Amino acid sequence: MTSIDTGIVLFAHGSRDPLWRAPIDAVAQAIAAQSPGAVVRCAFLELTSPDLPTVVDELVSLGLGRVRIVPMFLGVGRHAREDLPDLVTQLRARHPALELTLMPSVGEHPALTALMAQIALGTAPTP
Repeated sequence: MTSIDTGIVLFAHGSRDPLWRAPIDAVAQAIAAQSPGAVVRCAFLELTSPDLPTVVDELVSLGLGRVRIVPMFLGVGRHAREDLPDLVTQLRARHPALELTLMPSVGEHPALTALMAQIALGTAPTP
């Protein structure tokens, strides 16, 4: 759950294929459905708009004091280890009063690992 002064940013790589972002948008819609009033946005590293600085600027302009960045990566590669932390450092310098929290990549969460195993086994619950 999130408080009204906290924004959630689902951060993903991006792609030239416009259909690629559909699952990320679906997660944002699910968050909004589960937590009406939540301020949730999607941001992308490259090839897809908007980028992370644009989204964080928007959330600051809405008066939010906290932003939680959720990397939507299954693995922790260079983007999660280097590029994203560098972006967050730049954003902290740009918005010193903003509390920015960089969450671990979703692929590191045990619940997601368990769900992926259930999907592979054909035993995942259907929504």
